[in-house]
Amino acid sequence: DKPPPSGRASAHGRACLARRHCPSRTRRPPAMGGVAAEKIPAPRACGPQGDMSGDKIPRGKPSASPAAATKVPTVAEIRAAIPKECFEYSLAHSFFLIFRDAGVMAAVFLLFNSVLRTPGLSPEPLAIWEWMGWAVYGFVQGSAMVGWWVLAHECGHGAFSPHRTLNDAVGWVLHSALLVPYFSWQYSHGKHHSKTNNLIDGETHVPETRESLRQVGFERLHDMFGEDVFAVWELFTHLVVGWPVYLICNVTGGRRLKGEALEKPVPYKLGMVDHFRPGSPLFPETWRIRIMLSTLGVSITLFALGFATKRFGWSAVLVQYVVPYMVANSWLVLYTWLQHTDPNLPHYGEDEWTWVKGALCTIDRPYGIFDWMHHHIGSTHVCHHLFSTLPCYHAVEATKHLKAFLEPRGFYNYDPTPLPRAAWRVAKTCHFVEDTRGVQYYKSFGSKPKSQ
Repeated sequence: DKPPPSGRASAHGRACLARRHCPSRTRRPPAMGGVAAEKIPAPRACGPQGDMSGDKIPRGKPSASPAAATKVPTVAEIRAAIPKECFEYSLAHSFFLIFRDAGVMAAVFLLFNSVLRTPGLSPEPLAIWEWMGWAVYGFVQGSAMVGWWVLAHECGHGAFSPHRTLNDAVGWVLHSALLVPYFSWQYSHGKHHSKTNNLIDGETHVPETRESLRQVGFERLHDMFGEDVFAVWELFTHLVVGWPVYLICNVTGGRRLKGEALEKPVPYKLGMVDHFRPGSPLFPETWRIRIMLSTLGVSITLFALGFATKRFGWSAVLVQYVVPYMVANSWLVLYTWLQHTDPNLPHYGEDEWTWVKGALCTIDRPYGIFDWMHHHIGSTHVCHHLFSTLPCYHAVEATKHLKAFLEPRGFYNYDPTPLPRAAWRVAKTCHFVEDTRGVQYYKSFGSKPKSQ
């Protein structure tokens, strides 16, 4: 009756970004205890090296070369490197962040509405500069909304407070306001944490194979229009339609559900695999009531939007809520996509995967001012996958100690590539994997097939 584990921790090592994988392990580490010590071969240096797009991966990715047969630290060793106070909760701080983000959103709303006329409410057509202003508003307000998104995400992990009922109540309200089915997503996101970079049972952004994408015409699309146009298509499908099709059809989800193999990219063997129906095969029977509550929350928000549309007109609701909502969705997908996707980041079949390997196949990236707005979810993501119950307001401090402990041993993944360039590189080079067995790395359609 519990969601999949999302707060378990161990270390795989910085070898994640080297094209050399760790030896196979067959058992899964115990929860939050001492993971048995492993040894892995030293990763080769990953300083600047060419990728398929012609860009160079900048320094900051794994470059240390620890001694051969480097020992992977245990959970206890990693946790001991982080001050105990980083794991302590503060209800005052958690609620302060909710009101802080509400204040940011209110300020953005008041500022833009004091300058721009709202379409549908103005008797005169809007000027071009006003439409441009609303486009800017959509991006700024949508980016601000992600703050609440991340805090609801914290609630789902149990990182908002030590009280489960409070976490679920706050998370349900915040996520429902953003049209997110709270408990449904909590369950599937728990699978993402418990099966990170697992080619069979992973959840969200599980790599497709060349064959599965060939069947839906993606390879032909690449050959017809070229890699740049296809990269634009990749960005569009991920950032614009990726989130809703994931919620409705579980696109980019895993290849196995309830012991049965699923089709990719769109599963249909078990019926519609969605996040809204209590009977969806995605969830166990014991979660039916929680799934109903999730859908109820989304329905209440949709009813409120319908009322607002009737009262103020569809164009007003479009610029005030729909566009910011889509921007917030894009941020969500971008974070999950970029923190676990890179041409040098391995994904594992059942014969190679262990929780230890998957958990540290995670990359920290800088996001500038958005780090502050989004509670540093992208720049402290390694820490988040190691200790997902650690409160976000301690994550920066914890990451400093985590990096100091892991980096000299070659176990910390960081990529300072500016966000637009990083997204473009991933869109151009990370299209599919050749197989679902063994250790696989993303390839692009511009690369030669394995048989060649």
